[in-house]
Amino acid sequence: MQGSNTPFTARSVLASALLGEEPPELPVAHLVHLVGLFGINENRARVALSRMVAAGEVTTDGDGRYRLVGRLLDRQHRQHDSRRGRVRPWDGPWRMAVVITSGSSAEERAARRKRLVLARLAEQREGVWIRPDNIDLHPDPADDPDLALYRAIPDEDPVRLAAGLWNLQSWAERATELCGRMHDLATEGPSDLAAGFKLSAAVLRHLQADPLLPAALLPPDWPGAALRERYSRWDRQYRQVLRAWGRDD
Repeated sequence: MQGSNTPFTARSVLASALLGEEPPELPVAHLVHLVGLFGINENRARVALSRMVAAGEVTTDGDGRYRLVGRLLDRQHRQHDSRRGRVRPWDGPWRMAVVITSGSSAEERAARRKRLVLARLAEQREGVWIRPDNIDLHPDPADDPDLALYRAIPDEDPVRLAAGLWNLQSWAERATELCGRMHDLATEGPSDLAAGFKLSAAVLRHLQADPLLPAALLPPDWPGAALRERYSRWDRQYRQVLRAWGRDD
């Protein structure tokens, strides 16, 4: 997903559009028309689609429809998990992943860091990643032979520990802001579509940054559930307008 101040590219619009569909596929005419909301012409859209096919991110059977595959399909699965926000009952244990090898290249270290962040672990110190054991970890750190995995109960106060690992106040403030933007942004016609598209991407990006901590470790009035509920209602309305616009084109 794009950063909040980064202009949408043809690829990012196409990827976001497909990520929002279930099943994740759309006709090429709709995709080409959609990128036009962002001032991107048809030629650039088709070039971007060809590059996404070559990169193994989308596929087409020559039927005029494109569908997600590979890493973008994996991203959609993570996106769905983030929207659900499912957690398990928690009675104190934490998960720990420790890097047990040295000499990895910078590229390998960056890839490992990305996987651990996606699994919602936080780095306590270099090479040591932890989180409460209340969710299933995806990607699973057990698939990395360079990591040793442990379950432990920290001696430190877990509330203070969680607050030091994640910037919970910042996440909550941004969630509250996004709830307000969904309340203020109408979804009644084509003029709202580009703004709604950007807002949808921002909410989904923020949900993927939710650490999904146990309630006992969260500040009072944590807005995670409110953001998910508000987005589900807003997204249904927005998608109806978007599909009607596509049919009318």
